[in-house]
Amino acid sequence: MSVEETSRSGLHETPPQEIVLGTRGSELALAQTRMVKEALARTRPSLKIAIEVIRTTGDHDPTAGRKGIFTAELEQALMEKRIDVAVHSAKDLPSEIEGALRITAVLPRGAVEDLLLRKSATRTSLATIATGSVRRQRQARWSNPAARLVGLRGNVPTRLRKFIESDWDAIILARAGLERLGFMPPEFEFQGQTLFAEILPLEDFVSAGGQGVIALQTRTADLVAHEIVSSIDDEETHLCLRAEREFLRLLQGDCDLPVGVHARFMNGVMELQAQVFGDAPAPKMATGRGNDPEELAGEVFRKLEHEQE
Repeated sequence: MSVEETSRSGLHETPPQEIVLGTRGSELALAQTRMVKEALARTRPSLKIAIEVIRTTGDHDPTAGRKGIFTAELEQALMEKRIDVAVHSAKDLPSEIEGALRITAVLPRGAVEDLLLRKSATRTSLATIATGSVRRQRQARWSNPAARLVGLRGNVPTRLRKFIESDWDAIILARAGLERLGFMPPEFEFQGQTLFAEILPLEDFVSAGGQGVIALQTRTADLVAHEIVSSIDDEETHLCLRAEREFLRLLQGDCDLPVGVHARFMNGVMELQAQVFGDAPAPKMATGRGNDPEELAGEVFRKLEHEQE
């Protein structure tokens, strides 16, 4: 299914006239892909940009195993040259990807925090909290041991709809996804219901690796697409993403593990914070500072290993 009809003839002529972006069909995925299209249009005004919607396992079976369910079909379309660029939420990408593919560019990072959404303006007792993320479940249990935790699946509008139809006290969602759909804290309307958004502190609710990052994946051998997409790469965000992904690789982690890892630049130096939940209610925590993403990830990983001994 194509959002825009395109002709693939002469795709890699010099100079290139057309590029095809592949995306999931959710409202959020399409909004993020439009952000990519707008960024490319600013740097390449003459470039024809088409969007191809690819249905993924996660779209038709949200109960499937988490690793790669939102990315595998996009990567397959990329390998088969049905698209030239796969647009991903970086947190959905497994920590290791096929060698014939690479993350070529990322847009400037959006908000990294999670939001606690309530139906009441007053923060009363949160007896029931819904979230589909095992990381958020462990974080919520750590901060509120008495709360009952409920699973929550689906795209952002589906989760919001389930919330307003339920008797739950709160749900937890990523701030970046909500904001990209126009739902801005501290409060917003959804289907006639006012929802109140509390930004959760990163010190306790460390975000998922890649959260808030839109990643652009191309074929390693496609130098034309690489050159086009590289023109919109945000270097600082890309370095932070490399550090977070390397930490997850060392941990052999994906989004099924209760782990948070977040990198940011502070006074020109990268800082990496990691949070890993094990058998104990409280997580193991470690931080580090450095200039090389992979070396920094290794340093923080070793600190956590030492703490677990």
